[in-house]
This record gives sequence, C-alpha cells and structure tokens, in this order.
Amino acid sequence: MKRLLVTTALPYANGSLHLGHLVEAVQADALVRYQKLAGRYGEVLFVCADDMHGTPIELAARKQGLPPEAYVEGIHAEHARDYAAFGIGHDVFYKTHSDENRAWAEEFYARLKAKGLIETRDVEQFYCDVDKRFLPDRYVKGLCPKCGTPDQYGDVCEHCNSTYSPTELKEPRCSLCGTPPVRRQSPHKFVALPKLQGYLEKFVNETADGQPRLQPEILNFVKTWLAAGLRDWDISRDAPYFGFEIPGEPGKYFYVWLDAPIGYLSSTEHKLGRERALADYWSAGADADIWHFIGKDIVYFHTLFWPAMLYAAGLREPARVHVHGMLTVNGEKMSKSRGTFINARQYLDAGLDPEHLRYYLASLLGDSPGDIDFSVEGFHDRINSELNNNLGNFCNRALTFLGRFDGATVAELPTDEPTTRLLAQVREYFERACSHYKMYDLKGAIESIRQIGILGNAYLQTTAPWKSLKLNPGGAHQAVSIAAVVAQCLCVLLKPIVPKIAAELERQLGFATDTLTFDNWHALDPNRRVAEPKAITTQVEPETLAKLVPVAPVPPGAPATPVVAAPQSPELDFAAFEAVDLRCGLVVAAEKVPKADKLLKLTVDLGEGAPRTIAAGIAIAYSPEAIVGKRVVVVANLKARTIRGIESRGMLLAGTVGDKPLLAELPADVAPGTRVK
Repeated sequence: MKRLLVTTALPYANGSLHLGHLVEAVQADALVRYQKLAGRYGEVLFVCADDMHGTPIELAARKQGLPPEAYVEGIHAEHARDYAAFGIGHDVFYKTHSDENRAWAEEFYARLKAKGLIETRDVEQFYCDVDKRFLPDRYVKGLCPKCGTPDQYGDVCEHCNSTYSPTELKEPRCSLCGTPPVRRQSPHKFVALPKLQGYLEKFVNETADGQPRLQPEILNFVKTWLAAGLRDWDISRDAPYFGFEIPGEPGKYFYVWLDAPIGYLSSTEHKLGRERALADYWSAGADADIWHFIGKDIVYFHTLFWPAMLYAAGLREPARVHVHGMLTVNGEKMSKSRGTFINARQYLDAGLDPEHLRYYLASLLGDSPGDIDFSVEGFHDRINSELNNNLGNFCNRALTFLGRFDGATVAELPTDEPTTRLLAQVREYFERACSHYKMYDLKGAIESIRQIGILGNAYLQTTAPWKSLKLNPGGAHQAVSIAAVVAQCLCVLLKPIVPKIAAELERQLGFATDTLTFDNWHALDPNRRVAEPKAITTQVEPETLAKLVPVAPVPPGAPATPVVAAPQSPELDFAAFEAVDLRCGLVVAAEKVPKADKLLKLTVDLGEGAPRTIAAGIAIAYSPEAIVGKRVVVVANLKARTIRGIESRGMLLAGTVGDKPLLAELPADVAPGTRVK
C-alpha cells in the first residue's frame, strides 16, 4: 500500500510554543491519527523539527550569554515537552541544526548548481553603522512598498502578503537600534526561480491522488504571484549568522529558508535512515504522498520555493499543501500587551485540560484557510455543552445503566424497526464524519459526532430504560446495549481528536486499548463486560478560564460608552433582564401538530445531553423540513407549559414581517447551548 508522510511547519527555536502553533499541530495530529486508524495507507509517518537557524536566534543567544547551539537545544527540549503534553504524536521531532540537515543543504545546493540554477551577483543591502553588521530582512522595518502599511519586515508584508527585498522598504530603519541604515554591496547566491516558472504553473494546478494540491483560495493566491512573474531567490546571508556555511564561500551562509524545509527530509532520514527515507518517501518514484500543513503566512515558500527545490534536485514534491488561517483570541490578534498571547505552558499551568483545547480547536478547523478565533466564551460553551453534556454524559449514562445487568455484559441487539432505524442513522453520521476526515475537515467531523450524541441521548430519553427496568428488564437491557454500541461509534470517531478521552471510554466499554477501529466500531460480544463507569471528561469553570485570558482593562483615552436611546417599552432593572436565559438551540426534528394550523412541535438541542420539546407558533411561515437544522434563539429558563397536549419547555425568539413570524437565527459556528447575550 501507498505510504503517507505528514509534516507541520517547523516552529522557530526562539521562543515557547503558543496557541497558534497548537492550531496546526492539532489539525495535523488528528488527521494523522485518522489515517492510521482508517488503514488507507500502508504506513503513516508524522514528521516535525525545530527550525534552529538565523539571525534572530544568534542575537537571542547572545543576550542570554549562551552559544547558539546551547540556546536552541534548551528551546528544543521545551518544545518537545509541550507538544507531548497536548498529545501531539510525532513519529520524529528533530532539529535543523544537525549533521543530516547540513549534508542535505549542501547536496541541494550542489544539485541546483549543477543544473545552472545558482547565480552570483552583487546585492545592495542595508548595513547598520551603529551595530556594525549587514541587516538581514527581519532586521529592517519600514513601510511596505506595495500597500504602505507601516512597521513591516524587509521580506514580506503581513498585511497584503507581498514579497520584496529589504531595500525596497520605504522609510527603513534598523530594528535593533532604530537608526536609518546605509547601503553597501555584497556578493550573494541566488536560485534562478524564473527558469522554473513553467514547472511551477503546472505543479500548482495538478491533482494528486484525485485531490487538488492546493485549496481554491490558496491556488488563487499563488496564481497571482505567478502572473506577476517570479523573481530570483536570494539564498545566502552574510556573517555573523547562525547556520550552515556555504561550501567554498567563506563568510557566506545558507539563508534559513533554504535549510528549514529541508528539515522535513533530514528528519525522515534521522528516523528511517537515508536509504529508506529516499526509497519509501522522498525519491521521485516513491509510492508515497507527502502532505504539508502550514499557516497562510508561509504559503509562498511552500508552494513555490520548496517544490522548485525538490523538482530541481530530482526528489518528490508534496501531494498536498494544506493551509489553515491565523488565530485570533477573543476577536483580537494575539498580543502580549492585551493579555491575548497565550503560550502552551500558560494554558497547562492554568489547570486546563489539553484534550479540551484539542476538541475546541478541531471544532473550528474546517477545510478552508479562513482565520479562526479562540473565544473564551465559545470554548466554555463547546466543552461544557457539547463534549461534556452531550457526548460525555450520554456515554456515562449508557454505561451506568448497562452495569446493572447480568454482570455488566452487553445483550444481543433486537432487530426491530426502531433499532434498525437508529443504527442506520448512526451509521450515516459515521460515514459523514469519515468523509469530513478525508477532506481535512475536522469541524465537519465534529458536527457529525455531535449529531450521533444527540441521537443517542434522544434514544435513551425515549426508551427510558430506568423506568422499564423492573417491568421489562430484558427490553431495558437491550436498550442500554444499543446505547453502548452508539458509544462505541463515538469512541472511534473521537480517537483522532481527543485520544486520551477516547482511550478511557474504550477501556470502560470493556475493550483492550486500540481494539475498536473504523471497521469494527459496531462489534458486539455478549460476553464482554463493561468497566465501572466514570466521567470521561469534566466541565470547564469560568474561574479557570479567567486565569488564561484576564479581562483586559480599558486603555487610556478610549472613547466613553455611547449613550443608548431610551427603550420604547417601560424600563426594567438589569437584574430582571439578566434573569432571562437566552441560548442557541439547534432544531433537530419538527412535525406539524394535528388540528393546529400555527403550531409546530420541535425537538431542539440546547447542548444539555437530551433535546427539548418546544411548541412554536410558526407553522404559517415555516414547514417542518425548512426549520430542521436552523440555529435559533431559545428562552431556556421559561417555565414549562402544556400546549395542545405538548409539554413545551422554552420559547423561540422571532420578529414579524407582515403577519408572519421571522425567526432570529444564529450562524453555524455557534454551538448549541451557547449563551446569547
């Protein structure tokens, strides 16, 4: 069978891992775990390394009074520890400052040179007379020459994503001392990238294994760069520089972006040895797919420079370059001054569960490169309403009741129509989740998982085995056994996203570790005993989250809160308003009420473990089919009342257009049970 190699962008060994690193790590790790469980590949290898070279590291080490080698080794140990704490299961986590990486950097250079793709010419670059050094691109700041955005580095604009040389910056200044630099000439080595433009145009438009190499949005980005014409790529830097010296060029070093992606190859070699790394993964003829997971800030390097280097060196190009968006925190760019820059260790030290972060990030990561937001309130609601109340609570209830029967063993399942229908619905959502996993869509997979939890809770609520335990113990036993099979399905689907929670659930279900797979999730063994159940996850408390992202103070000079016009209705105290508990509800089923033209009987998921029944007078505007799947606003703490024989537990918010109701709806990203404020 074909092999698969998955990589994430190499974290820079100049600081701690933060939530942005974990977005990518969780995304790749979950998809690697899925591929290993699904068995579509003969071997799956997950590779990463620390990016250890460049001027920033050389300067940071100097400030610490350490040799650069010692400095990066300390960072490497910290990164390895923090990745492991979040369950990131690298098969190898290596480093670019290694003998293997040096050898491969020199070999790439030699192969490019042999093909006439290396050119030498003088470069006018900035030199700081105060610091007595040439200034690499990251040590010059100024106005972007393309869009005019201030405070941009000398290689790429973070606002418009344009690339340029440092000397193109407007109003440049040394980022070390702030003084305007002078210009000096120095000979540099270039890769003649325009000579490979035809190949790159073909590469980005190709499919691999039946799927496009790039997402549509990213392909459009890259086509824009190609249409503008590629430029030669400067791959050398002047001393002082921490990196690999270019053979035969004293005082010249390989630019960090030349040897950093080579770290994917050298790390594979470190794990497997050179011969097997090439034969199984990196040679042009290897029967393997290579997937790179990256952020959109490094698309240019991974879709143009890196494939060009691989092609020119006669090696295998990536089958997929998958790009995720950037992470904000509570709607703002991560910022230390605002308290929204969150390190991995800071999250752990706050006492928060790494599995909770994995679940929450996965719930945001679809198949597109759109930006995502870490919302403290969204995190709280998703973990408590979805993971704990819906999924965890269902599994715990099923196993608790199963433990009361015949030595805690499962019963043979009935073949009646309700059971067959339930298991068919579960299988349908199982297949949907698998399809989402195959398309790199963790968000979609979680939505399907959540729907299975809703089905399971509704089934338990309907069959109520705790009521029939004495009168019909056989039927009650079968009901909770069916629920246990649904829990098995959830266990398998959760393994890629929350592996520790899934492992505990698998143990409680009575299976040995890693027994349940995507092929046998419905396995039934009447002799299998379930273990004593306990909660597989816990709620997250607001006080704990407050340790992570404290409420930011109002900055000095901020405008005052605007005056709100007086309401048309009589005023009420804020306490009275606050007593109304508004929640996001997902309509999972709807039916007409006989002899009531205006009423629909709705089944609404509020993230409580079991859905509610609500009678709503909206039938003149909404058919049952049209309302299923909508996210509505529910008055959740309204006293229940009986309407046409239906105990209605809640009310939906709606406006009116003419004489018809128009429901207040929430976007798909809002989880059921989320508080509406």
